[in-house]
Amino acid sequence: MSFDGVFTHAMVSELSETLATGRISKIHQPYENEIILIIRTKGKNHKLLLSAHPSYARIQLTEIAYANPGTPPNFVMMLRKFLEGAILERIHQIDNDRVIHFTFSKRDELGDLQNIVLIVELMGRHSTIVLINKENDKILDAIKHIGSSQNSYRSLLPGVEYIDPPKQNLENPFLSTKEKVFDILSKTSEINGKYLQSQFQGLGKDTADELAFRLNGQPNEKMPVWQTFWSMIEHEIAPTLTIRENKEFFTPLPFASLEGKQENFVNLSKLLDAFYGGKAEKDRVKQQGGELIHKIENELKRNQSKVIKLQQTLADTEHAENYRRDGELLTTFMTQVPKGAEFVELPNYYEEDHLLKIKLNPALTPNQNAQKYFQKYQKLKNAVKVVHGQIEQTTQEISYLESVLSQLEIAGPMDIEMIREELIEQGYVKKRGTKKQKQPKKSKPEEFYSSDGTLILVGRNNLQNDQLTLRTARKTDIWLHAKDIPGSHVIIKDTDPSDETLSEAANLAAYYSKYRLSAQVPVDYVQVKHVHKPNGAKPGYVIYENQKTIFVTPDEQVVETLKTNTPL
Repeated sequence: MSFDGVFTHAMVSELSETLATGRISKIHQPYENEIILIIRTKGKNHKLLLSAHPSYARIQLTEIAYANPGTPPNFVMMLRKFLEGAILERIHQIDNDRVIHFTFSKRDELGDLQNIVLIVELMGRHSTIVLINKENDKILDAIKHIGSSQNSYRSLLPGVEYIDPPKQNLENPFLSTKEKVFDILSKTSEINGKYLQSQFQGLGKDTADELAFRLNGQPNEKMPVWQTFWSMIEHEIAPTLTIRENKEFFTPLPFASLEGKQENFVNLSKLLDAFYGGKAEKDRVKQQGGELIHKIENELKRNQSKVIKLQQTLADTEHAENYRRDGELLTTFMTQVPKGAEFVELPNYYEEDHLLKIKLNPALTPNQNAQKYFQKYQKLKNAVKVVHGQIEQTTQEISYLESVLSQLEIAGPMDIEMIREELIEQGYVKKRGTKKQKQPKKSKPEEFYSSDGTLILVGRNNLQNDQLTLRTARKTDIWLHAKDIPGSHVIIKDTDPSDETLSEAANLAAYYSKYRLSAQVPVDYVQVKHVHKPNGAKPGYVIYENQKTIFVTPDEQVVETLKTNTPL
């Protein structure tokens, strides 16, 4: 379901009940299109998320952790100036649209009470957040600045008068009279979702289809069905997540038109955390890590091309003796080589004097042609000495870059900066500017517990992998890694784990690897004392011996279970 006007109505009711008369204590802007307001009310802090994301625009309370940028953006500085310490007076929805006004009161520097309104417009790619002065409706600032050249209807710039977004001239289903609703429903021979959307404001496709499904299910009881539905939205919401054909739908009620596995939540905000948490996080990683992914992919292609060229050079060295032979034959039979010829046939005394056709450069003398062949021979012989080492070095480089890409695929937004710092250290990425940046907190390996309560640690980036394997783990702990595949280091904090724990840890190693979507992934395991890091090796690169291998099928459900397990 989309975050339509009906869901907005229910969410505004939920937030109003929880946040009424609360005071803003902190304001953050963790990402480009999202604001976090910490509001304290009734002795408890609540984290209010206001998102103008083009795909995931919404308002909700959230329990998801967000990393804050070292330097606050200009918009959040303006919010702090006008809203820190302000009291939330009212939250209200404009008609049944996806426009929500948060009205705050706060005394200015002179002690005068001023009303400030924070407006959130949930309009897909046009979503925005605007701060206005209630007294004169002038915009103080907006999270996205929109000029007249971009939008002829209205501008969203500081100092400009705020104009409401265009309104639909449709009936508000929460306010329509029985007579008006009856008239609309009676005018059509077929009630379907599209018809209801064309008549009533704020109905998303799923809501309209559900309402049509209920009305058509009891064609002689249309008005009671209509009133019951809206009464439930107002007073008896039951937040529901429905999974159907691998797609998820969030609704304020269990929708009869959506068949599938259903899960209920205590409130709408927890429902949205469950629905959006992973999706929004992946999108943030894509946004934040996009530059890194592009950089690493280019480096990977460059190194892969380099290996191909080196291997070709190595293949060419196999013909080095032929160049030496041709040079010797030209030198021996110099007098038989005509000047200006493109080739010559000479007796090959290495093969019973069979005639051998030798290509010549007509611009060179016979002696110069012979010297050219000797030079090619010497160049290839010298290349053999270094090419093997270069191929090994470049192959390790490719393995490292693939491991970074694999980690970026599973990284959370809070892991991105750690990976960036690693890439800066390794010289792949330049440090941003000269301004002193706030150092990211060192992230810790992720903790899991097996079915029998054994602690399993998983590194989520190469720095964590090194720390985990080379410093944190005991020599007798069990180390696991997907065989010959970029992935995480996994440590079982036990000398002799059960077969079940070993299998579950192998599942983690397979899942947090490049081949997490494969049916069968080989996973090596061995005691930590048999794992070593070569001198000068890249972060995360180790060698090991005496390993055993098991095959597992990565299972996300097993990973989630291990994440929620507790030590026995």
